[in-house]
Amino acid sequence: MKKRALRIETDRRVRSLILCRPEEYNTITPELRDELAQALDQAEADQDVRVILLRAEGRAFCAGYGLGWTVERHLHSEASGRAWDSVVDLQYYGQFVATFQKLWYCTKPTLAAVNGWCIGGGTDLVLWADIIVAGESASFGYPPARVWGVPTSPMWIHRLGVERAKRYLFTGDELPAVEAARLGLILEAVPDDRLEEHATGLARRIAQVPANQLYMMKLLCNQSAENMGLASSRLIATIFDGVARHTQEGLDFVDRARKVGFREAVRERDRPFGDYGEGPRARKRSAK
Repeated sequence: MKKRALRIETDRRVRSLILCRPEEYNTITPELRDELAQALDQAEADQDVRVILLRAEGRAFCAGYGLGWTVERHLHSEASGRAWDSVVDLQYYGQFVATFQKLWYCTKPTLAAVNGWCIGGGTDLVLWADIIVAGESASFGYPPARVWGVPTSPMWIHRLGVERAKRYLFTGDELPAVEAARLGLILEAVPDDRLEEHATGLARRIAQVPANQLYMMKLLCNQSAENMGLASSRLIATIFDGVARHTQEGLDFVDRARKVGFREAVRERDRPFGDYGEGPRARKRSAK
């Protein structure tokens, strides 16, 4: 039996959705997408649930899209002999975006407790949560901004503001949790050993408020972002992500990955910047 990507727990009106493939750094797969979509729909429909808490097991919250199946899909499409179809790409990856944004459009407050790496597609997922808290050793970032990707979530802009979003998306630089909290990408960073307790306590505190009050407060806050063009930004971001994977530089990146392996190609991409797997924070984690 194939191991599930998500474990579900409920306590005191808080529904916890726990990413549970720590050995794979909780990377995004079609199976995770489907399990998460179903779990969020079930939590939305359950009247005994007031708050949804997303967290993860292991050393990483989510290290992005799984390298194996995404590259294999790219190569299979290339081998078919057909030109890249932007509409097919948008429809396929749009399914992932539609799942992630359930955290935003669900009528119930959604919280995320981030440990370790939350990078690439992991930010596409988590930035849709209403509130994000992280352990102090956690890191955020979108390294595919350097080649082979565009974030499908416009929440970088809504959370950081235009200029700071440009600062981190122009470079793909790693953003440590403490700095992410200071800049407003997340709510706060807390000691690693207190993360689960702190996030659960906040979720339980929110769950004491009547469901209709929470619904109105969330809709009031979200509508401001919607009025600023959130939906159209999301659409163009998803389209551009497909384009970025099919530029000459993107295709060259895949060719290099064929020769040296995808992980080594990623290391070569990040080495000049000295962060993520090539940076001091990664070496410190490895030493533990």
